[in-house]
Formats: sequence, structure tokens, C-alpha cells
Amino acid sequence: MKTTTSKKILPIIIFSQFCCTSLWFAGNSIIDDLIVFFQLRPESLGYISSSVQFGFIVGTFIFAIFTLGDRFSPSRIFFICSVFAAIFNIGVLYENNTMTTLLLFRFLTGFSLAGIYPIGMKIAADHFEKGLGKSLSFLIAALVLGTAFPYLIKSFNLDLKWELVIWVTSSLALLGGVLIFALVPDGPYQKLVQKFEMSKILKVFKDESFKSAAFGYFGHMWELYAFWTFVPVLLITHSQLHHVTLNISLFSFIVIASGAVSCIIGGFLSKTYGIKKTAFFSLSISGMCCLLSPLLFMVNSSFIFIVFLVIWGMAVIADSPLFSTMVAQNCDANAKGTALTIVNSIGFAITIISIQLLNVLLANTNYTPYAFMVLALGPFIGLIYLKRS
Repeated sequence: MKTTTSKKILPIIIFSQFCCTSLWFAGNSIIDDLIVFFQLRPESLGYISSSVQFGFIVGTFIFAIFTLGDRFSPSRIFFICSVFAAIFNIGVLYENNTMTTLLLFRFLTGFSLAGIYPIGMKIAADHFEKGLGKSLSFLIAALVLGTAFPYLIKSFNLDLKWELVIWVTSSLALLGGVLIFALVPDGPYQKLVQKFEMSKILKVFKDESFKSAAFGYFGHMWELYAFWTFVPVLLITHSQLHHVTLNISLFSFIVIASGAVSCIIGGFLSKTYGIKKTAFFSLSISGMCCLLSPLLFMVNSSFIFIVFLVIWGMAVIADSPLFSTMVAQNCDANAKGTALTIVNSIGFAITIISIQLLNVLLANTNYTPYAFMVLALGPFIGLIYLKRS
């Protein structure tokens, strides 16, 4: 009976995670429309993307400080946050939005996602103590597809209004929340604590194995969201340099969504080669892609360039579920929610720095072909910490 229940629960968690995380890049995918409709500045992409990240950081920090993921039912937290996330996402449709109000709505959407992404991993950890790496691989694959999904909607060029992206992603978020609340009970390995324990945040970092996993994750995050945010810029730059026409939205979806496949592959490979070795391999490849990116701009072949981006898109995320697994496995059972949340909070704080740094470099067109080399700093630091453990 327990096995049957588990088989049903994992697909529900995965699908719900996909539905809710479709909100993440909803603003990014329609940035050109937002710039025209609300008369924004061209560099608004970096700010709108960072506001979601900043909201997520503040949200995860608050969740961690008050150890909410370890004190209350994660399924209920997931549901409540999905409702608020959907509402704040719809706020983008407000006709009198300014840059300030748009950033506020994206910030609040990111804040709400703090109760969805790490809490979704907590729900999985509560249900799947054995095979957690494989479970989280599927879960983060759903995050990747959710992140890429708004680009797919936009890519069809069916002369649909940009508002449809917002309505579809908000509807999906509500659906995901309802499914978790209605069909996913608290897991058999859940250990709720009865009181607020701020000391948990400091305690988790005292374990050297935990610290190694966390800092490896931080290096990975320096690269990940900056790469995802500016995938359209990579494609646009290539098309301008070589005077070719590309469906930017479609190829942005393909590049980002390819990471869903690598997450699943990484999960299976980790069972044979070990979690740490698989993460090290993935981080090494993505770091090399950062360093090789200027050379690829010189290649006058869209096929080769897109294949390169797909390889990069696969390597840049494949290690994410592996790092999350290492974090969850190297802390006390009653601190999993707090550990996953605080590591997420710090990791996403790092993404704001790398996104804004790339924003500045890309504003100067002379730096564009070389700008993405700066992302190699993250994998380099991550690999050092993985080697230490």
C-alpha cells in the first residue's frame, strides 16, 4: 500500500512544481511587450528578473528564520503560497503599472515562490528518504520545465496577447497548489518541531559535509539564473553578429528546458557514480562552457551555436538536485526544511549579484561576447569546495 501511494505522490509533486514554477520567468518571456506597453527602459529585463530573485531571497530568509518548513504542514504552506503567487502574478496586468509597481508585483511573486520551490523539496524529502536524489532530480526537472514554459507559450507566434502568458501561468499555479493540498498528505518521514529555533540556521553550517554541499550549490547558483535570464540575449547577439533570423522564444525554451532531461539523467548517473562525482562532472562542464562562450560567437553556424547552448543548458542545472540532496542528507531530520530554505536563500542572493553584473557588462556592447566568461567564477569556487570534502 505504501509503495502504491508513493508512486502516485511523486508525479503529483512533480506536476505541481512545474505548474507553480511557471510563474518564475513569466515576466522575462514577455519583457518586450512589457517594455512597449508600460514604456520601460531597454535594460528592464535584468531588473525584473532580479526582483523575482530578491523576493525569493527575502521569502526564503523569513521562512528559514522562523523555521516554518519544519513547524507546519508543508503541503498547506505550498497551497497558500501558490494562491498568493498566482494573485501577485496577475498584478502585472494592472493597466496603470509603472516600473516600480511591476517590480513590486514580481518581488511578491518571488516571495511567494519561497513557499513553493524549497517546500516542494521538503515534501519530497518527507516522502522519499531512500532514493531522494532521484526524486529531487525529477522535481527540479519540473522546475526547469516550469521556468522555460512561458517562452514556449510566446514562441508560437499565434498573434495572442501577451496577457495570455500571465493568465495561463497564474491558472497553472492555482492548479498546482490545489493538487498538493488535496492529494499529498504529510510524509511518513516528516518530523515537525513544536517551537521556533533560530539556532538551527547556525547549527547546520557546522557540519563540514553540509558546508561543502552548500558552497558547491552557491557556486552553481552564481552561474545558473544569470545564464537562464540572458539566454535570449545570447541568441539575439548571435543572430545580429551573423545576420540570421531565429525564433528567440522557441530556442530560449529549448535551451532552458533541455536541463530537465539532464536533471533526470544526472539522478540516474548519481546512483552509479555517486552524487558528489556526478555533481563535480556537471559543474566542470558548465564552467568550461562559460570560458568557451566567446569562441562560439565567432562561429558562423546557428546549428553549432544552439547545440553548444543546449549542452550548456543541460550542464548548468544537472547538478542542482544533487546539491540539494547532499544538503538534505547532511543535516538533522528535523532541520531539513530550514536547511534547504536557508541554502536556497543564500544561493538566490548570489544570483542577483551575477545577474546585475552581467546586466552592466551587456549594456556595453563591446563586452557582450566576453561577458559570460564572468560566470565561470561560480563553478570554479564550487569545484574547490567539492574537492575539499
